[in-house]
Amino acid sequence: MADIILVLNAGSTSLKFGLFGAGDRKRTGEAAALAALSHGEIRGLDAAPHLTIQTGAAESLAERDWPVGTDLHEMLNDLLCWIETHHGAGRLAAAGHRVALGGLEHTGPERIDAKLLARLKRLVPLAPMHQPRNIAPIEALAKIHPHLPQVACFDTAFHRTIPHVAQLYGLPRELTEAGARRYGFHGLSYEYISGRLAEIAPAAAKGRTIIAHLGGGASMCALRDGRSVATTMGFSPLSGLLMATRPGELDAGIPLWLIEERGMSLEQIKHLLYHECGLKGVSGLSDDMRELLASRDPRAREAVDLFVYRVLQEAGALAAALEGLDAFVFTGGIGEHAASVRAEICKRLAWLGIRIDETANVRGDVRIGAHDSPVDVFAIPTNEELMVARHTQTVLCGQEAPVSTAG
Repeated sequence: MADIILVLNAGSTSLKFGLFGAGDRKRTGEAAALAALSHGEIRGLDAAPHLTIQTGAAESLAERDWPVGTDLHEMLNDLLCWIETHHGAGRLAAAGHRVALGGLEHTGPERIDAKLLARLKRLVPLAPMHQPRNIAPIEALAKIHPHLPQVACFDTAFHRTIPHVAQLYGLPRELTEAGARRYGFHGLSYEYISGRLAEIAPAAAKGRTIIAHLGGGASMCALRDGRSVATTMGFSPLSGLLMATRPGELDAGIPLWLIEERGMSLEQIKHLLYHECGLKGVSGLSDDMRELLASRDPRAREAVDLFVYRVLQEAGALAAALEGLDAFVFTGGIGEHAASVRAEICKRLAWLGIRIDETANVRGDVRIGAHDSPVDVFAIPTNEELMVARHTQTVLCGQEAPVSTAG
């Protein structure tokens, strides 16, 4: 009977998960092909939690609600019970977690033990809005299922190939050594897209590529031969492109002004930067690109225009870091589905040699570049959950002994 790997991706108010089936490791000792079994989400973690589970074909498998105030431990315990009931007891082999920040020392996926968990907690001050949410399900699972292997897959690991000079800010060296440097995020998405591009267009993948992960969280990455050399997100997921509710590029003097002239507290500024800026703040209407594109309100148009403009600016900077460009890839919710946004970006990047086939773009093809475009252009769906499952399986194949994370 095949093993099952549970993938958990914890966000600010929701917990997304996926279940993947694999061959029996105990017999083969090697990684087998993974099959997506189901996926789901627990929404409203800080309100009235609601669980949905679906097949890959979007057929509903289960739904349930919990009372306000239900803790994560109880919700995960119910999810594990559902997995055993639906897929059979004893099949859950491991849990893989998307972890926002691995710092400089974690360059790949790692089996979680008490020492690693302690190190992840020490990184909380560098990612206070993300790291605690990633750690919470790890600790909850350890209490429920103390001998279940758990693997941390770091969103920053893919960017550890960035040249040293590109990681630096113009800060005193003591602050840099204390951790104030560019880490980059969305690494699991970039890693997946890099692999898919190598399958779709091997020659393009070996060249100079920009991947635009455009979604609620948005960033871009420059790759040379599939390896990250520059990225728009830096010390935190606040930086770089305009996002759904985050501002992206921001003059460091603005938070100082908010403190000195507007009397805002640290917590108020945190809330502003993470939840009230970006598309939502500029439009004053919505953080959803679909709603803004459908709106006739000039504020909605301005938010979309700023989103596109920031992509254009960062594309120019990344192309400079690459000293040229061979391929451009769109991914993420907006990158995969908003054909008009892709068209506008490509139109205004024609100077880089980007030209698209309008019909292929509207149709939603994977290859959307014109046949005579000097730069190959693609729109490739990302799959971070599958990437986490693959890493988890690889770690398990190399480490059979279970390690408890219970403290």
